[in-house]
Amino acid sequence: MRALTDGRFEIGIHIAAPGAAIAHGSPLDAIARARLSTVYMPGRKITMLPEPVLARFSLAAGATPSAMSLYVETAADGTPLRHSTRLERVAIAANLRLDEIGNAFALPANPGEARWTDELRALWRLAQKLEAARGKPDVARVDYSFRVDWDAAPGGKVMIVPRQRGSPLDKLVAESMIHVNSTWGKLLADARVPGLYRTQTAGKVKMSTKPEAHQGLGVDQYLWASSPLRRYSDLVNQWQLIALIGGGKPPYANNDAGLYAAAADFELTYAQYAEFQSRMEHYWCLRWLLQERVEEISATVLRENLARCDGLPLVARVADLPPLAPDTRVRLKLARIDLLAASFEARYGGLAPD
Repeated sequence: MRALTDGRFEIGIHIAAPGAAIAHGSPLDAIARARLSTVYMPGRKITMLPEPVLARFSLAAGATPSAMSLYVETAADGTPLRHSTRLERVAIAANLRLDEIGNAFALPANPGEARWTDELRALWRLAQKLEAARGKPDVARVDYSFRVDWDAAPGGKVMIVPRQRGSPLDKLVAESMIHVNSTWGKLLADARVPGLYRTQTAGKVKMSTKPEAHQGLGVDQYLWASSPLRRYSDLVNQWQLIALIGGGKPPYANNDAGLYAAAADFELTYAQYAEFQSRMEHYWCLRWLLQERVEEISATVLRENLARCDGLPLVARVADLPPLAPDTRVRLKLARIDLLAASFEARYGGLAPD
């Protein structure tokens, strides 16, 4: 971030740039093309690119890696005024961990604030303006992290950690990434260079090689370009962007069969990975219930015979659930947890106390 005159700022949003060194059609491209995405599991992951490649291009403190940078000039109140995109090397002064950053940047300035708070405050002003322009405020929700202590006997100990979404920090990160992807999508679209977009119309989300609206995010186009180390779609888009800003020939032309194939394969594989993630979380929820010897749990009715358990990303099918309005709080009695079949039995135990 750089202070300009009249209270204006230049804010840089930097994305790792493996596309600057990994050539389309190279052996590393073949590895990424085969895997298409990083796959996560508790305490482990299967990376799209080999670990040494990740280490070289990650934006780690003390390094000066290649980066694709979007520079946003803002007014004093955070309103974005103009943009520029550069491929460059960026000196990384520090990495700030999300779980260690408070929300002081969302409050008026005070003496003795932690380092980087004032810089985050400038980002926060920009994030607020970006969210207001989209007209799609983030919905508060709870995400869960799964951690397994594999050294604990027998077979490891699972921990399920809830995290409330919708905080100022979440908004700051999310708005920055949405802005990057929307702005770079427009950059490709204006130049009539194809890319891999995520679109949403009439509630249906899909991949497209053409810029179309993402109604859920409230943007005219949404390119996937902010995670080129872990998603193949983003690496493809980075190649297209690098060629465009450098005056070169993009690897993929309009109506390129290879780009269509990459879009189709990525969409299918990404959906399979999402299903795997869901099934894996379901299994570890059952492991946690057995581990903690849970026999009864409170839940919230979703519809008909479905209820979401409290404190877990676990939905129970309750055969004897009486007709109750959605959001009614109930107690469920648990039995017959079968890890091999990844199934369990839940019975209605009455209304939950207020």
